[in-house]
Amino acid sequence: MFLNSIFIKLILQMIFEKKFIFKFSNTSLYIYLYEEDPNDQVWSPFLNTYTKTISTDNHVDTSLSFYEVPQAVIRTAGVPANASEPWSIWWTLDETTQLSYVYMHFAEVQTLKANDIREFNITYNGGIRWYAWLRPESLKISSFASRRAMSSPDGKFNFTFTMTGNSTLPPLLNALEIYTVVDLLQLETVKDEVSAMLNIKKTYGLNKKVSWQGEPCVPQLYRWEGLNCSYPDSEPSRIISLNLNGSELNGTITSDISKLTQLIELDLSKNDLSGEIPAFFADMKLLKLINLSGNPKLNLTVPGSLQERINSKSLTLVLDGTTIPTVKGKSSKSPVVAIAASVAGVFALIVIVATFFVVRKKKPERNTAPGPPSASPGVAKSETRSSNPSIISKDRRITYSEVLKMTNNFERVLGKGGFGTVYHGNLDDAQVAVKMLSHSSAQGYKEFKAEVELLLRVHHRHLVGLVGYCDDGDNLALIYEYMANGDLRENMSGKRGGNVLTWENRMQIAVESAQGLEYLHNGCRPPMVHRDVKTTNILLTERYGAKLADFGLSRSFPIDGECHVSTVVAGTPGYLDPEYYRTNWLSEKSDVYSFGVVLLEIVTNQPVIDKTRERPHINEWVGFMLTKGDIRSIIDPKLMGDYDTNGAWKIVELAMACVNPSSNQRPKMAHVVMELNECVALEIARRQGSQEMYSNNSVDFSLSEFAPGAR
Repeated sequence: MFLNSIFIKLILQMIFEKKFIFKFSNTSLYIYLYEEDPNDQVWSPFLNTYTKTISTDNHVDTSLSFYEVPQAVIRTAGVPANASEPWSIWWTLDETTQLSYVYMHFAEVQTLKANDIREFNITYNGGIRWYAWLRPESLKISSFASRRAMSSPDGKFNFTFTMTGNSTLPPLLNALEIYTVVDLLQLETVKDEVSAMLNIKKTYGLNKKVSWQGEPCVPQLYRWEGLNCSYPDSEPSRIISLNLNGSELNGTITSDISKLTQLIELDLSKNDLSGEIPAFFADMKLLKLINLSGNPKLNLTVPGSLQERINSKSLTLVLDGTTIPTVKGKSSKSPVVAIAASVAGVFALIVIVATFFVVRKKKPERNTAPGPPSASPGVAKSETRSSNPSIISKDRRITYSEVLKMTNNFERVLGKGGFGTVYHGNLDDAQVAVKMLSHSSAQGYKEFKAEVELLLRVHHRHLVGLVGYCDDGDNLALIYEYMANGDLRENMSGKRGGNVLTWENRMQIAVESAQGLEYLHNGCRPPMVHRDVKTTNILLTERYGAKLADFGLSRSFPIDGECHVSTVVAGTPGYLDPEYYRTNWLSEKSDVYSFGVVLLEIVTNQPVIDKTRERPHINEWVGFMLTKGDIRSIIDPKLMGDYDTNGAWKIVELAMACVNPSSNQRPKMAHVVMELNECVALEIARRQGSQEMYSNNSVDFSLSEFAPGAR
């Protein structure tokens, strides 16, 4: 039987630490509740002469909360002993300069009568507004938090709860969490490794690992269970050992492990893994030990490249408790290698036979296929054609007469640009968009060819699909899937009927276009850089799904080559990476810069360049406005305040990181996708009722992308 009270939770946290013990009780009775907390966290009771308690035996809905507040906590609430007076809760920090975060949880636990209203305002430290007009939902949790670290000149905090004029009932509070910020002596874990560990966690459903929250390696004292890390001076922390022994893993061995490039030891023993031993282990140059024993469903065939590492004694592989030996000659091959060699031989024979028949079948077609069309004299693209072979694949080639037919002689115009005009068309009972390249277009045959060949081999749900192309004499056309809602810029400006994109629409568009861009960077072989990411090149489906378009300026990189290539600068003013413009060195971080500008457009609905503003470029303007500490001043006013404040701060901070002048300081697109997914989740939770509200005052808090969460 738990004492009816408000519970105060004090926990060790990612960059947060318990610095003191709360004991707001007028008796010596002190209760710790952790058995019912899924994260084994300590909750202590709060009672004093100014407070009384109310409770319910009914279940309180916490399903949409991120904070996993136990039922024994949320079913109990404190209210002021004197209902007509403001109610205060206070505490003092050990160190006056310490920063802290405050989380409060509310749920109505009384059955209200028809005319009953419980509504109150929350202020702190002499009247600074924290939240206004709060009405707790009946038997349903609502969580509210300071968005940024809070400080007080004397280390004292006093939160006051006051009834509004509409209220007939006093304020209540079910649970309170307070965290203090810890200075980290080590730099954060490399972001690619953080993303890899989060993916590993998700792939294998490792949510039961309580310690797998926050930074994997930092703080060192609270690094994730099963990890060992290195902490080089003035450099980010790196993961050097991963032990998932007996973690109930199933399925295949995820390729995300290969992203832990500094890994020395890997233990996946005593699990239920299946499938093949991946060849990527051989490419992990620092890996010295792999333990895969105790996985009865795993195919024990050792890839040849991995066997070479074993032979060179640079790596030890343990299968079923036995170390795989080195192989000095044919006669000494292990049974595993012998089986692999046999299978490889049979497979090679099948491939040779299949190739013979395919070549034999296709050869007559190749002999009769038409050669590259010749351009008419005087056409600007003729010189480009002479030095560039025609597009290899003819599978989707469409004649100019077919283009005339599908567009009904170019009857309906969808849009115009520097490349030419886009027309509506119909092909095989499906709507299409036909982009005709103008003879005066700056986009020549080289760009046309590059876009066709890219889209013929690249397929992703968030990249616009190529239905076909026309390369017929002087007539060049690209036939795309039809995108019913046009481009993002049109929708933001209100040119398509005046409908305002909701915050949820915008977050979904941001994450989907980011996923398309991340695929170009990491999913393509060779990787691609788009070079012209902007809102007019993000197209929307009938249901406002986003797809990235216009790949005429895209460039590829060697898979194992340098991460930069030298090119003639290309792109759109305002979106163009200043470092790329200055040096001519192109990398995927140039796309990240452009995408950061797109994110700022999505949030602000401001033009990228506006010479009437105090700061003409959107990056500079947003940075200037942020110095005033009020996120509302930069959010699109058309949203009428209907957005998640935490998500707004998160996406703005992410965008500003993307447009960092130094490419080395920008995140990779994989990290951008991860952060945007969190923004989507926050907005969905808000709309479903698990609303997380943040400080609306203008106190000068320090910017931080971290927020407390259970370890």
